[in-house]
Amino acid sequence: MFENLKKFQADGCEGCSSTDCGSCDQAPQEPVNDQNCTHDCGSCPSAGGCGSFDPKSLLEKQNEFSDVKKVIAVVSGKGGVGKSLVTSLMTISMQRRGAVCGIMDADVTGPSIPKVFGIDAMAEGSDAGIFPLLTNTGIKTISVNNLLENASDPVLWRGPIIAGLVKQFWTDVLWGETDYLFVDMPPGTGDVALTVFQSLPIDGIIVVTSPQDLVGMIVEKAVKMAEMMDVPVLGLVENMAYLKCPHCGEEIPVFGESKTAEIAAAHGLEVLGRIPIDPKLAAACDRGLIEAFEGDWLEKAVEKVESL
Repeated sequence: MFENLKKFQADGCEGCSSTDCGSCDQAPQEPVNDQNCTHDCGSCPSAGGCGSFDPKSLLEKQNEFSDVKKVIAVVSGKGGVGKSLVTSLMTISMQRRGAVCGIMDADVTGPSIPKVFGIDAMAEGSDAGIFPLLTNTGIKTISVNNLLENASDPVLWRGPIIAGLVKQFWTDVLWGETDYLFVDMPPGTGDVALTVFQSLPIDGIIVVTSPQDLVGMIVEKAVKMAEMMDVPVLGLVENMAYLKCPHCGEEIPVFGESKTAEIAAAHGLEVLGRIPIDPKLAAACDRGLIEAFEGDWLEKAVEKVESL
């Protein structure tokens, strides 16, 4: 490569009298290495084949007071399908099995975790970092609502600022010894999703869907994003899957026939659970008593996470 570069500088290109090869897009480029790599692969002539870029170099380090063993993100390509519910139920279920668990509420503009767990205190910190807030059963949590003077104040921040805050939830919060940290993701495949997938050592994601055809199509975007980012997809969880008749116990498909199994099969994934429309579960969330829920809808998902 360097020999060719010298020849271009000495002789110019064929049919070209200039020797200003430095500004010529036809001139061979110096190979990318550890010293001159900018990590801007979009403008790099060696992108995709330089071998010098390690994706792990983007991972943010935990602080010295944190030791998180496994990180599980709960995602979807659309809002309103129940990511916060699945995150909460998964965390509680793992905690009931003896694991030390935490929740990072990465949905900065629409935080739900403090409400469903009945947490309204402000987070405190020290020179070492920010202390997570504990639920009644000892689950560690952090959310932007615990940093605002008024929980009803909107967060009017642009994407990069929001993504930066989520990164700080990983680097600055004192998680201590934590077996499983569940990340309640915002909807879609934007800045925060990219930041989490690139900055946190994600061990797997759970994709949440609901039975409607439209939601199924959007969930496929989340699955494909994970595949593109080389993040393991543990499986799908279907929320609002059915309504059980209180008189006869029949399962009524309120939103029509589910397509979740088809979507999962198309990507070689498992359906890890189906959560019904349950008025008692909804009331528990509204009253901040989600930790009192009863149900075994996510047993398969819990076993999947435990097997990591």
